[in-house]
Amino acid sequence: MVDRSAKGRRWAACTLVLLAPVCAELTLGAMPLHLAWLMLPLLVPMYGAGVLLVRELVRRAGGGWPSLLLLGVAYEIAEDGIGLQALSSPNLYDAALWGPRVFGLNTTYWESQIGYHLAFSVVIPVMLTELLFPAHRDRPYLRRGGLVVAGVVAVLGVAIVRVTIPPVADPGYQAPVPVLVGSVLAIAVLAVLALRVLPRRTAPPSPGWTPPHPAVGGVLTALATVAFLGLLMPVGQPPAGGHGVGRLVPMALAAVVAVGMGWLIHRWSAGLTTWHRIWLAGGALVSHTLIGAAFIASTGFDRVGLLVLAFLTVVLLAWAGVARSKPGAHGRIMSL
Repeated sequence: MVDRSAKGRRWAACTLVLLAPVCAELTLGAMPLHLAWLMLPLLVPMYGAGVLLVRELVRRAGGGWPSLLLLGVAYEIAEDGIGLQALSSPNLYDAALWGPRVFGLNTTYWESQIGYHLAFSVVIPVMLTELLFPAHRDRPYLRRGGLVVAGVVAVLGVAIVRVTIPPVADPGYQAPVPVLVGSVLAIAVLAVLALRVLPRRTAPPSPGWTPPHPAVGGVLTALATVAFLGLLMPVGQPPAGGHGVGRLVPMALAAVVAVGMGWLIHRWSAGLTTWHRIWLAGGALVSHTLIGAAFIASTGFDRVGLLVLAFLTVVLLAWAGVARSKPGAHGRIMSL
């Protein structure tokens, strides 16, 4: 007899592995669509296995949203500090021109990537996967052996990115030893805080606030995405506030936008339904894809492709909402 529960967990794990790189890279246009056949396989191990590892560790530790977010920051440091080396490189993506460099680190770039990857690499893929597989929302997807494999693949994924992308996009640059050591130490500290120190989930969240109409939440996440990325990323224009110290104001405003949106969702969490989840994710996903089509796509093919992806996002999310809008399907945004 087939173990449907085990089969469902495997499908959930595979879905998360695919959603992480698609949400983060493909639908933004950071990965050119005409090169997706080449680049996507390179990124799946780091993004897919990395985010799956984050989710599994948090689940096994009984952690909550704070644990997921802290481990998501650790994931981002592994990607940008060790894999791409963009955290410290003065050349890659022109990140050194985005804002002030402090102790050799590209601070504005780092802020943008922490917010971006927490939303589009970690939170949204995990939320959508748990929406699609609600029966497994409160449990790990992998057995112990699968967890070990995910960890090994995630580490190999960072190594694959390191030896394939920087030598082409940033030839000759090697992150200083203190940056690499600091990145490893930061990842270790964040992991301990996320999995050992933070309070574990003991009870459902407090009633909080009654969430608005789902469409209102979608509009707010769309506007927050546009504001956050527009304040930090030089999409099609010089950075807001110029360079250097002048960038501190837009950096502060972007932090207010991100923290404020997260706080609102937290206050609404006890009353969020399936359609609330769909609109919250959809607003962010569609808006960031349209930003990619307008400012990041380098060819007409990629621009049209991103518009098609934005349309498909709407269709697929609407299908998921209809499929899961049944008695008992409503609940918190994630039972984390």
